[in-house]
Amino acid sequence: MENFDRKKHWEDIYQSKQLNEVSWFQPTPKISLDFIKQLNVPKSAKIIDIGGGDSFLVDHLLGMGYQDITVLDISESALTRARKRLGTLADKVKWIVADAATFVAAGQYDFWHDRAAFHFLTEEQDIASYLENAQRSIKPDGRLVLGTFSEQGPQKCSGIEIKQYSESTMTARLRKFFEKIKCITVDHKTPFDTIQNFTFCSFRKLPIDPI
Repeated sequence: MENFDRKKHWEDIYQSKQLNEVSWFQPTPKISLDFIKQLNVPKSAKIIDIGGGDSFLVDHLLGMGYQDITVLDISESALTRARKRLGTLADKVKWIVADAATFVAAGQYDFWHDRAAFHFLTEEQDIASYLENAQRSIKPDGRLVLGTFSEQGPQKCSGIEIKQYSESTMTARLRKFFEKIKCITVDHKTPFDTIQNFTFCSFRKLPIDPI
């Protein structure tokens, strides 16, 4: 996939499919919200949703009283749809069009959330870049939640290959910068009545050893 245009692929998806015509659609992102509650993420926390697209997580966070929310996605079309859905509430959110593999934050976040963006990174360079950016972009006492297809989940999504993770492989992949808090596997029922198995893990940032 040397010449694969990741941005064009996702723009095409969001321009050609309706909200409930994609496998990742969920009116209530229960697992993500459960992690936020379990981690006691304060309402004043600086939150970023990586690959958030037109997910409903931002709607729920606003409804819960969170005040500093950023949604990042490679697809401008996806973010435009989310903003249109939210109406005037969209003005309370920061929207960033960027590739998760190369995004460099201007500041640091208390909570980094990623449901089903990380697993689309299959090249070592992209994975390493993502994790280094996350490490730089999360505050010293910050938290990270990743949700990916499990080893029992699909091998492809939206026509392209993904990288599956188990609790052990995800923990090993992140161990340079992050320490595992908790991992679970969950089934996501798609709008097409199929089941996708996910691995969700929460992490705390490791302290950087002084040189």
